[in-house]
Amino acid sequence: MALIPYEPFRHLENIRREFDHFLNNDIPAIKTTISERFGGPRIDLYETGKEVVVSFELPGLEKKEDVNIEIDNNVLTISGTINRMSETEEERIHRQERFFGRFQKSVSLPANVSPEGVKATYKNGVLDVRLPKKESENRRKIDIEFH
Repeated sequence: MALIPYEPFRHLENIRREFDHFLNNDIPAIKTTISERFGGPRIDLYETGKEVVVSFELPGLEKKEDVNIEIDNNVLTISGTINRMSETEEERIHRQERFFGRFQKSVSLPANVSPEGVKATYKNGVLDVRLPKKESENRRKIDIEFH
C-alpha cells in the first residue's frame, strides 16, 4: 500500500484559485502572498554519519540564478523564483495547479553543519543539498575510574 503525504494546506490552494478567479486576477500581490505562504517546495530531510541531506522539489527552474541557498544558525533557507511563460490566455485555462512565482522555505537542521564543503545539485526537478556535519570541538571521551 502506497503512502500519500498529508498536505494540510492542499484545500487552501483551491480556495486561492477560486479567489483569483473571482477577482479575475486583478490583484497579483494577494496571489503571490498566498502562494509564498502555502505553496513552497516540499522537502525530504535525512542525515547520514557524515552529512545532512535536504532534497527540495523544484520543478521548472531554468537557471541557477533563480535559486538562493543560505545557512544561518543551523537553519537552511532556500528561496527563489520559478518563472513560467504564459502560452495560454488566462480565460482559456480550466485548471492550473503547477506552482510558479516566488518561493521560500526554511528548515532547522538536525545536526551542526559546516558551511565549507556544502554541495548542491539540481537534476530532474529536484535540488539536493548535502551539508557536511561539523565535528564538535567540545566533544571528548571521558575516562571512567572503575574500582
